Amino acid sequence: MDIDYGKCWDTSKKSWKSTLILAYQSLGVVYGDLSISPLYVYKSTFAEDIHHSETNEEIFGVLSFVFWTLTLVPLFKYVFIVLRADDNGEGGTFALYSLICRHAKVSLLPNRQVADEALSTYKLEHPPEMKNSSKLKLLLEKHKSLHTALLILVLLGTCMVIGDGLLTPAISVFSAVSGLELSMSREHHQYAVIPITCFILVCLFALQHYGTHRVGFVFAPIVMTWLLCISALGLYNIVHWNPQVYKALSPDYMVKFLKKTRKGGWMSLGGILLCITGSEAMFADLGHFSHTAIQIAFTFLVYPALILAYMGQAAFLSKHHHTIHKIGFYVSVPDVVRWPVLVIAILASVVGSQAIISGTFSIINQSQSLGCFPRVKVVHTNAKIHGQIYIPEINWILMILCVAVTIGFRDTKHMGNASGLAVMAVMLVTTCLTSLVIILCWNKPPILALGFLLLFGSIELLYFSASVIKFLEGAWLPILLALFLVTVMFVWHYATVKKYEYDLHNKVSLEWLLALGPSLGITRVPGIGLVFTDLTSGIPANFSRFVTNLPAYHRILVFVCVKSVPVPFVPPAERYLVGRVGPAAHRSYRCIVRYGYRDVHQDVDSFESELVSRLADFIRYDWYKAHGIIETCNEDDCSRSGASSGECRLTVIGTLDLSGTPAFELEETMQPASVSVGFPTVESVTDVIEMQPVERRVRFAIDNESEVDSRDEMSSQLQEELEDLYTAQQAGTAFVLGHSHVKAKQGSSVLKRLAINYGYNFLRRNCRGADVSLKVPPASLLEVGMVYIV
Repeated sequence: MDIDYGKCWDTSKKSWKSTLILAYQSLGVVYGDLSISPLYVYKSTFAEDIHHSETNEEIFGVLSFVFWTLTLVPLFKYVFIVLRADDNGEGGTFALYSLICRHAKVSLLPNRQVADEALSTYKLEHPPEMKNSSKLKLLLEKHKSLHTALLILVLLGTCMVIGDGLLTPAISVFSAVSGLELSMSREHHQYAVIPITCFILVCLFALQHYGTHRVGFVFAPIVMTWLLCISALGLYNIVHWNPQVYKALSPDYMVKFLKKTRKGGWMSLGGILLCITGSEAMFADLGHFSHTAIQIAFTFLVYPALILAYMGQAAFLSKHHHTIHKIGFYVSVPDVVRWPVLVIAILASVVGSQAIISGTFSIINQSQSLGCFPRVKVVHTNAKIHGQIYIPEINWILMILCVAVTIGFRDTKHMGNASGLAVMAVMLVTTCLTSLVIILCWNKPPILALGFLLLFGSIELLYFSASVIKFLEGAWLPILLALFLVTVMFVWHYATVKKYEYDLHNKVSLEWLLALGPSLGITRVPGIGLVFTDLTSGIPANFSRFVTNLPAYHRILVFVCVKSVPVPFVPPAERYLVGRVGPAAHRSYRCIVRYGYRDVHQDVDSFESELVSRLADFIRYDWYKAHGIIETCNEDDCSRSGASSGECRLTVIGTLDLSGTPAFELEETMQPASVSVGFPTVESVTDVIEMQPVERRVRFAIDNESEVDSRDEMSSQLQEELEDLYTAQQAGTAFVLGHSHVKAKQGSSVLKRLAINYGYNFLRRNCRGADVSLKVPPASLLEVGMVYIV
């Protein structure tokens, strides 16, 4: 299936009605995690470091910190600034990295092509560059170590999101179920909360393979009900217990709080920061909604509801100092509504957990698309709604770890310390990347980026330091998990790039391929042979090894490169780059299939049929161009990079039917479905060709009223080539994939030998193979063993 790129819901209508509907729907997806934070913020803050006294300076100081933290970070930073740093409507860590890579040559992705810059989603803003921003750009591009550092920063943020996906379900469900402690004796409570929490978590993860679309329609009502519930409870507590609690919103109370509590107050910030857990989801889930919808939902509903909830709890606690050992959300809930609130809280915690689990699947899929994560099975749970995926391996690992965290920590304090550190690490990464976007992409003065970095970075560093200091009290878990995942992801990415460089330096010349024939005992067998490679030019070494061991190859030979480009989506009409390898009589082609980091990869059946269709369109187009029917450009038809090897330029083949006699018009603007001239390929990881190729898009309109049959007008050579293609399709398709073993070359450092010989090869043996990822039928698979010395 090739699902149309774009958002989950149609946001093209700019009416207020559609915007409000999107804002309502965003409650269940974006704000589930953030809205349930009142369950555990005060409980985590007063767990051990500070105590609630008769003066109320502690509780009012915490309320002041919560208010200004919610105002500065989610409202000012995310709603007003970070949401603007979208990548074609997509948000998240990889969206920021993608933007930076397109505006500065800092990407470590292999097989980049100049043709990728012609994608309609590869849009760049070109206002006059500031002198200082140009200096920063040159500095980043000059030093390869900065490219690596930037990638590690992105991977670190990604790993912390995965860590948050492990910790948030545990602390959310545990805190919701903890409401039972007020209705049970201590002896019964300690034996009930953990089993009930684990049971809910197991059910939550066990139902993931059904997808969220089956129950997603109830998510928004649940979160809406929860927000209205905590708002009402907050108003009740404010009016009934302490109407003067609003005075605690003054920043003076933060100063008084720190003066009185000193080190204990600083350490308690690790609990206060939990009030912004889930803020990153506003940006990460941007692709599902619109800026306006997310801004409206937060500004007019979520933000006021949270402030009222925290003020209400503070108002209650300011008059109940005897609850020092029971500080938490449920003590401020009147007895008459405690059970209904408990049920709503548990449902809201499940919704919040579901949102972060889905986000974890999404970011792992993005990492895999960019070659930064071992191959895993990705199941699309909904054929109509883009982005709803399920990853079995990750799901069960998360479930086991989540239950282990619940049983191991057994309290909100340790879970809060671990979750808080993961949250602040992600926010720090977002702040750093957004600062680069402000300079490189928006071309704003560096002083603005510096101000953004200092303002929000200092706030987040303050909270981060309060979390790190609790390393032995739970914060060790996300740090350990992040170190492990960063190592795995970086080793996988490093080995992938090294394999590509080996292929690049060991590719075979076109003359070798053209020389293969009956004189050398080589035969052509019926069918289509799809040779998968990471190369965008040249003949891969695995094919030469294949022919050496089995002196035969298929009548139609296609070198296929499935690659990712630093954009979220590639329009289907621009996905395929097709060209010839050698003369037409050789029946050899090259096809580059481009996907964005959020694109849905096609299954093998639709891919095979669509590839044949694209090849047929290219053959017709190439014949029309050769006979002067289509005039593309004045440049030579062979690319600069491929001229030496005899390969012709690659052509963007769209979704239009070229089976009839074409009436055409040349256009200067981009068309969503088109055929265009190709571009040179990049010959190495560091070789980026600086050129401005002349490009024209050709739009075809088919004249259905033609009196002459189009088949009669085609030349015999064209007719024969098309017949060969369709005959080969009927004979069957074989998928030729490399089965690689990677070894570090002699003289490599101990660290490199450990990473390649043991780390990468262990991951390769225990992750999904390329044939499984591509869903290749075993009967059609031909694997070629290759040893890479890198």
